Amino acid sequence: MHYSQVRRQIGKTYEAIFIWGDISYFMAKIDWYDEFVDSDYTPANTDLVALFYFEPPKGMSKEESAGRIASESSTGTWTTLAKLPPRMKGLQATSFDIDGNHLLVAYPGELWEGGNLPQLLSGLAGNIFGMKGVKNLRLLDVSLPPSYTKGFKGPILGMKGIRKRYGVTDRPLTGAVPKPKIGFSAAEHAEVGFETWMGGFDFVKDDENLTSTSFNKFDARVKLMAKQRDKAEKETGQKKGAFINITAETEVMKKRADLLHEYGFDYAMIDIVVVGTSALQTLRDHLADLKITTHAHRAMHASFTRNPKHGISMQFIAKQMRLIGMNQLHSGTAVGKLVGDKNEVQSIADVLRETKTPARKHMLLEQDWGKLKDAFPVCSGGLHPGLIPDVMDIYGNDMVLLVSGGIHGHPKGTRAGARASMQALEAVNDGLTLKEKASLVDGKDLAQALEKWGYHKPK
Repeated sequence: MHYSQVRRQIGKTYEAIFIWGDISYFMAKIDWYDEFVDSDYTPANTDLVALFYFEPPKGMSKEESAGRIASESSTGTWTTLAKLPPRMKGLQATSFDIDGNHLLVAYPGELWEGGNLPQLLSGLAGNIFGMKGVKNLRLLDVSLPPSYTKGFKGPILGMKGIRKRYGVTDRPLTGAVPKPKIGFSAAEHAEVGFETWMGGFDFVKDDENLTSTSFNKFDARVKLMAKQRDKAEKETGQKKGAFINITAETEVMKKRADLLHEYGFDYAMIDIVVVGTSALQTLRDHLADLKITTHAHRAMHASFTRNPKHGISMQFIAKQMRLIGMNQLHSGTAVGKLVGDKNEVQSIADVLRETKTPARKHMLLEQDWGKLKDAFPVCSGGLHPGLIPDVMDIYGNDMVLLVSGGIHGHPKGTRAGARASMQALEAVNDGLTLKEKASLVDGKDLAQALEKWGYHKPK
């Protein structure tokens, strides 16, 4: 690009005189944030487009704040430079759409290394969150072009592959955490798991803070869970699985995955936020070689996703996890004990399940996933049988439903609690109310659950 321009601003300490040339340009003004804003810009089909919520600090215009966001997350710096190659102009990000406090920024595809998710986050969510040029800033979503997504492998099986593996076609997959979430010995944990499986559930799950403790060693838990799984499969004739938490240093996680494979487990649970995207990319391939798929727990996410004005959205974390290749991800309930309304929960589910994620105003940008497989959202946190119709209304059948305290707290114990949840699922799929199902001979466990919890929504 070749042009010359002269600018003069009264009340500032500079005059701007700058010329683009064949090799370099010179600018006498102090900053150049205005060069990163262009309301007439149309993104190229190789651009990544980010959606932000932003608030400028007192005394700064939205346009200047938007320019600072685009500058700091691409080629800019705090001051003008004496010399720059002309090609730099084609690499800078452009803030091109300001709608109230929402902002769209386009990033040339050349800025990003293929298949390197940590580098993407270093740019889109790096220094910009610490700038004085924003009072609040929230990264809501990023639309990724096919030229970028092709660098990632995506989920190992997808929803259809998991359903085929477990022989479950017409209802949500079900699972539960032994509760309390930590404190059981390995033997006690496995015994609760057996009762869960015998009540009809597909999976038993570790919770986020259970890895390998003095009272419940990882190796012992794997061996005892395998023994109880085999027993439950023999007695029920159904395939049973477990989400056993391998979270640790990356090489330790690989060794733990090897042990799961040795004992016939085809799932591994990972606390995806705390281990980081680099470890997840390494583990995805290691697990794929073992034909082990992934259960992604989002522990610690709310430390930066909960504030609606600042941080990173959960739906963008979901997008990252689908790119990397997690097969299922915790996504909230909207009716349980955790923060997250119906719109957010459905947005996360859309990101994970849809071939083309539809746009949601000020939440999601349209995303074409191409050949990348889909993934299950996981509904968990403060559920019991009385809330299952609400959850089904939000998610439909394509989810993993975790009901933990809501089965172990059943008056007749874990096995009856699991049966009560399965009866609630049957009621929804048969078009019955829970009260109607509870009045039937095969609804007595549900009736007892409703007597205790009714339709209570935990806080």
